[in-house]
Parts: sequence; C-alpha cells; structure tokens
Amino acid sequence: MELESRIAELGKRASEHREVLLTEEAAKNALVMPFLQILGYDVFNPGEVIPEFTCDVGTKKGEKVDYAIRLDGKLRLLIECKPINIELNINHASQLFRYFSVTDARVAILTNGVIYKFYSDIDVPNKMDDRPFFTVDLDNIRKQDIRTLSNFLKSSFDIEKIVEEAGNLKMQSLVYKELQKEFDDPSEDFIRLVASKVHSGKITANIKGAFKSLIQNSINSLIRDRVTERLTSALNVSNPMEEVNGNVDVSSEDGVVTTEDEVSGFNIVRAILAKIVDPKRVFMRDAKSYCAILLDDNNRKTIVRLHFNSATARYLGVFSGKDERRISVSGPIDIYQHDVAILARVVELEGQGLSA
Repeated sequence: MELESRIAELGKRASEHREVLLTEEAAKNALVMPFLQILGYDVFNPGEVIPEFTCDVGTKKGEKVDYAIRLDGKLRLLIECKPINIELNINHASQLFRYFSVTDARVAILTNGVIYKFYSDIDVPNKMDDRPFFTVDLDNIRKQDIRTLSNFLKSSFDIEKIVEEAGNLKMQSLVYKELQKEFDDPSEDFIRLVASKVHSGKITANIKGAFKSLIQNSINSLIRDRVTERLTSALNVSNPMEEVNGNVDVSSEDGVVTTEDEVSGFNIVRAILAKIVDPKRVFMRDAKSYCAILLDDNNRKTIVRLHFNSATARYLGVFSGKDERRISVSGPIDIYQHDVAILARVVELEGQGLSA
C-alpha cells in the first residue's frame, strides 16, 4: 500500500505542476529522481545511481545516458529522460540501444517523468527490444502496474525474475489485444470454435451471423455479471439499487435520468474506496450533464464525475484540487483501472478538508 500511495502522490505532483516541468532537467529533478527514490534507490549515492553515465560505444565517444543504476557491482538499469511534453517513441532511445549491448544492464527505461517505458532483451539476447514490455503512466496508474513495479524495488530486485516477468507481460499484452479484437468483432474462426461446441448441425452463413451476435451479447453479459459479483462481495450490499433511491433509468421531474451504468459506476467507486473509508460515506448526486460521486454527500468534496450521458463517448472525471481531468472509458468496468487516482483523491479530501 505504501508503494501505491507514494506513486499516487507523485502522479498528483505531475498533474499539478506540469506547466513548469517542460525541460528535461525539471522532469528529472521533480519526477524521475523521486520515482527512483520510491523504488528504494539512493539517488544521492553516485555509486548506486550514476548520473550522466558515459560509455564509449564503437566510434561513438563520450555518449551519455541520464542515469545508470548499479547493484552488487553490476549495472542493472539504464534510464534515458526526455522533457515532460515529449511524446515518447523508439527514436528517443538511440543511446539506450547502443549501451544495452555493451553493459550488464538487461532493463532500460525511457521516460518523460510521467510515462515510464521499460525495455529488455526478450526477442534477441543482449539486444534491446523495439517495444517496451511494460509501461507506467502516472496519469493512469492501474493496480496491476503497482504489482509489476514492485519487482523493481531495490529490496526485491531479481533480474532473472524481472526478465521472466517481462516475457510473460509481453505475451499477455499480445493475448489481451487478440482477445479484445475477438470481443469487439469476433472472427470467423472464433465464431466457428464457439458454435461447434453448442451447435450440432452444419455451420452455415446464417448460423455464423446469428452466433456472432450471440457471442458479443454473451461477452457483455459475462463482464456485467463479474462486475456485479465483485461489487456484491466488496460492499456486502443486499440491494444496492435501494441505496441510490431506485433511480435507475427513471426520469425525475427536473429531467435528470440516473442510468444503470451510472449506478454501476457509483458502486464500483464505493468498492474501490471500501479499503480506506466507510462506503456509507460515499454518495451519488446526479445532474443533467454529469453524475457526481461525493464524499459525505458534500458537493465541495467531489471524488469523481461520471460523464456517461453521451451516446458516442464516455468519460471519467478525476480530480486534483479543483481541476478535473477527463479520461475516456468504454463503460463502468474501466473505472477499476483508475483506482489509484480515486484513492488518492479521497486521501487528498480527508487531508485538506473541503475541496472541489
């Protein structure tokens, strides 16, 4: 929990001060060095965190990477930094590529202070991969990111375990993308696979068309059922609809309609917050343009806003101070991916009293 809360605080700092962190040095001092400190590295020990690390590579003399981390007498991590307003891509990693093959390091990080891209040599030994195996975005921290980051803590750093995990993460990412494609638009092979298990006759074009719709509807139902199970377990609420006065798809006199998705979003936020506050302190207050989720039913203590009324786009509004940042989501279930920001907001409200 300490790693999670400290990363959340660093993300909050990045959000609040982004306009003054436009140079590489500013991003390094305000974000990258604290990030390394959170992982347990002594940034003031030049034998452990080496700034401006130099290594001659072939005809390239005097080239530097911003930081190298040495543990047990061996280089373990190489870190290249860019300004916070730079959108990172592989073209920014030229030094990392060259240094990777001539040092002991098997992990390289390319960062702008907010986004951290982790690379290894999964495809070809001793050659840095073109694609990162893991990416951390301080603006969008997920619980699984915290679990993966824990592997990079100085206290538990195990390069063999990290490289093995890197391979698993890369494969998982590829599987995730394929499943996402199948869920969004089932392929003919996937339709045939499912249909063959439940249909004994010939799989004609009409049967495939029918099964495509059935598969998509079943996947959506399965996801909703899993969310409901998790909410019931987390909140131990026998009838969550009653707790929001039954306002589900019912128009009030002022024209406000509280939808089932807004109720699901509200309950997901309560489930996330149950670990640090009593869920009974979390309230929903719906309006025409958005649905606000509040602490203590106080409109000056907004936790998040659900912008779910548009037919074409949905957003989760997360707060830092009085500033709202909208994040695109496909539906209520995506709220789980932003649990760190939601937890950090309540920590902020509890610490500062009244806010946005």
